[in-house]
Amino acid sequence: MKAKMKAASFDRKFDAGEKIWDQLDLGKARRPGTEAKRVNVDFPIWMVQSIDREARRLGVTRQSLIKLWLADRLAQH
Repeated sequence: MKAKMKAASFDRKFDAGEKIWDQLDLGKARRPGTEAKRVNVDFPIWMVQSIDREARRLGVTRQSLIKLWLADRLAQH
């Protein structure tokens, strides 16, 4: 087990350009704000069929296509 380093020591090493990777547990690293949250959305059947056709054409899943479309739209705002 690794000995824990104080934040001030870690900051000093980082700022000095010293090696710090051995002090990190990258297996637990997460990018803030990217945690998944499940939501339920009801779509009319015609819309699901259209989404599925486009997803098949692109070779992606329905969920991936919906997320891509929503991300593109949100990036516009």
